[in-house]
Amino acid sequence: MIDLEKIKEALYIEPEYRLKQTWRALFRYSISSWDEITTLPLGLREKLNQYCPIEIKTDELIERNDTIKARIILNDDLKVETVLMRHKDSRNTVCVSSQVGCPLGCLFCATGSMGFKRNITTSEIVGQVLFFSRLLKKTKEKVTNVVFMGMGEPFLNYDSVIGAVKILNDKYGFNIGARHISISTIGILEGIEMLSRENLQVNLAISFHAPDNIIRSKLMPFNKTVPIEKLLTAVDSYINKTKRQVMFEYLLIDGVNDSNDCALRLADLLNKPLYFLNLIIYNPTGVGMKPSSAGQVEKFKNILRKKGIKLSERYRFGQKIQAACGQLAVK
Repeated sequence: MIDLEKIKEALYIEPEYRLKQTWRALFRYSISSWDEITTLPLGLREKLNQYCPIEIKTDELIERNDTIKARIILNDDLKVETVLMRHKDSRNTVCVSSQVGCPLGCLFCATGSMGFKRNITTSEIVGQVLFFSRLLKKTKEKVTNVVFMGMGEPFLNYDSVIGAVKILNDKYGFNIGARHISISTIGILEGIEMLSRENLQVNLAISFHAPDNIIRSKLMPFNKTVPIEKLLTAVDSYINKTKRQVMFEYLLIDGVNDSNDCALRLADLLNKPLYFLNLIIYNPTGVGMKPSSAGQVEKFKNILRKKGIKLSERYRFGQKIQAACGQLAVK
């Protein structure tokens, strides 16, 4: 796995432009070896190859239709899963992980069953995007979007996540527009507050999934610490400071949170100008829950629309290869 700090150390005594030169080659041109930068002196290439190799190792790569899932091996032999979603409109979205495992234990999420191993570094986050960038290079395509919706809670690893966002957005990095980068959180209040002060036009998504504290606390134990009222107050503060729309993600789980009454109560909560609802049909994770039926999904959507709620239904990528929302985990 790449180590950006080692690269900086190796270039410390070099002219300042060398770092920009190597950054651009690494991220914009997705090189796989330092030898590809023929404009670098041979001695420097040899030094970089020896001191800070840029190989990214995987022990699993599964492709099914429009989705590719990779299990990436980190330098301490821990592993994370990351996913490439190829859209029909030529967008290529990478879903990155921010932690090895997750400490929050949401009932519907396979990652939570792993427990928590550690936060991952900015280099390890960026490396996930670079892996797929190299893959897409073969067909003359590029990564166009990045979502922090993989393994882990991004705001429990805030500094590494924001460090990665800045490299993704930087003109000498991947040069991906900030509005094409989304961060999803269960509701870490400090993270929401800090993001509001970053002057970054990234998208904020809230992993919501319930219309009241009783249901949400059963699905997401963290809700007992930060109930819906506190979370929505933090979201409103974020919107007031940034003037940016916030997306609420809502898994539809049969008999749990998909009733007509749930839809009505959800509409009461989310009927605000800069709130947007993204409905996601639950992807089975082996805990005995089932996705909502197609008929009930339509009823749920119709109730919300009649109440004036702006919404969309997320396309289901990668369910058959355990790469869909909530399914990432390293056994």
